[in-house]
Amino acid sequence: MVRMAFIMALVLSVVVPTQAGIIISEVHPGGSGNGTYAADWIELTNTGPAAEIITGWKMDDSSASAATAAPMSGVVSIAPGQSAVFAESSGSNPCATITTNFIQAWFGGSAPSGFTMGCYQGSGVGLSTGGDGVVIFDSLNAVVAGVTFGASSSGITFDNAAGIGSSAPAYPAISTLSAVGVNGAFQSSDTAEVGSPGVVPEPSAVLLLCLGSLLALHRCRR
Repeated sequence: MVRMAFIMALVLSVVVPTQAGIIISEVHPGGSGNGTYAADWIELTNTGPAAEIITGWKMDDSSASAATAAPMSGVVSIAPGQSAVFAESSGSNPCATITTNFIQAWFGGSAPSGFTMGCYQGSGVGLSTGGDGVVIFDSLNAVVAGVTFGASSSGITFDNAAGIGSSAPAYPAISTLSAVGVNGAFQSSDTAEVGSPGVVPEPSAVLLLCLGSLLALHRCRR
């Protein structure tokens, strides 16, 4: 039993985040090329135990400047385990239009329960398919999370469910591309893209799976 308790404690220390945090869980720099919603987008996920108020938050690309960062709107807070999508809007492609078209493109016009979406708008924050970055600032201009990425594949998002990121430069690179069936990724309703907007496996689900496997192994050895 002592050995089992030690193993369970070790799993908890590895699987459960040690502190609250918003991660950049997905990036789609090629979204502006989509024929339905025509906007790049990112996804933020709250890995912490409490809701995160994001009023006054901003995003920038690889220039990583709070002074020129684009304000994020449409979402006030992100609940524990929740993911929120933010798309780049403009005067000719406003947030309400993007949201409607995004839901049509990815979900056939009917978003799943709990799906949350907002937008960001500013000059010079378009994400490049040749390689770029995403940096998130809080209301005090402190960096919450930052990542970089290389060239992207057409219609496929960068999957960062692993939570790679940093609150200080140099921001680490993400390179994993979304694949259908991995971390909730699926093919969009318009069949043009692969990603998992609004869907990231909750840490608690991973934890239960690990603990269940350990308990089963323990019983087999008795």
